[in-house]
Amino acid sequence: MPKDYHLHDRLGFKLTRLSRLMQGRLEAGLAEHDLTRLKWCILSGVGIEGHNAPSELADHIGITRPAISRLLKAMIKDGLIERSLVEDDGRSRQISVTALGSKKLDACWPMVEANQEHFLNKLSEAQKDALNDALRDMIAGEADMLEDL
Repeated sequence: MPKDYHLHDRLGFKLTRLSRLMQGRLEAGLAEHDLTRLKWCILSGVGIEGHNAPSELADHIGITRPAISRLLKAMIKDGLIERSLVEDDGRSRQISVTALGSKKLDACWPMVEANQEHFLNKLSEAQKDALNDALRDMIAGEADMLEDL
């Protein structure tokens, strides 16, 4: 057994810890608006980034098709999004944000941005660039292995 093993020095431990800290802050703010992190990802994916097909959203967020289907059903029930048939192809569905969903996007956006800035403000611009480059390199080729966030 290695004698120099220290859990708190492991990359996985540090990334997991940071992820949980960021997620916890984000989820606390979103909960005030009756949203989860995944519901936010869908609202922002549709309303801000323009992903409007269920399969496209699943790929964008990194969750399975069944998971996206369950989330979309819940969000339709909550009045946050609506699903309509694409006119050219009666089988395809298009997702759009409702007026209530838009209000939630507008209300939550400053808090979501502040959460990210809280952590990024601890780094210099060079550190931010290096971190983003390193994370991108480490993630490359691994995204297909993710089943869920």
